[in-house]
Amino acid sequence: MKRHAAMRRVVPAVNLRSAWLADVPELLELMAPFVATGDLLPRGEYDLSRHIKEYVVAHAADGSLVGCASLKNYSPILTELAGLAVREDHQGSGLGRALVQRLVDEARATGLRTVFALTRKPLFFLRMGFEAAEKLEFPEKVWADCQRCPRQDACDEIAVVMRLG
Repeated sequence: MKRHAAMRRVVPAVNLRSAWLADVPELLELMAPFVATGDLLPRGEYDLSRHIKEYVVAHAADGSLVGCASLKNYSPILTELAGLAVREDHQGSGLGRALVQRLVDEARATGLRTVFALTRKPLFFLRMGFEAAEKLEFPEKVWADCQRCPRQDACDEIAVVMRLG
């Protein structure tokens, strides 16, 4: 048995679906530890409610929200994979990979050609087929979010990109 496989946690099956407005309180709770560590940008209730259709969520068999991710479209060909969070007790189970794959499939199905992410965990994305990129390749992101980011002057995120076609 490979060491990596041996370290993988076994967790109950989860259901992936589009997010609903009723998910907003649980999304805020799920994201809070990642916002605290700086892995996610803060999102308020209003912002999440306005952009709820961009999110996919994962619910465990007990109904609890255990993961989420979103696609932020910047143009008819460019989208950002953002807000990826997996509850700690479900990390290492393949849930993050399933969320990313679902959104990449959605991007491809809607004709988007480029999916990018800014991340402090680039290895995860590189293992999924993304490639390292320069942030300046995505001026839409820089103008939309980076200008108001609290870490703007000390950004430690790495840009990754997947070209779909």
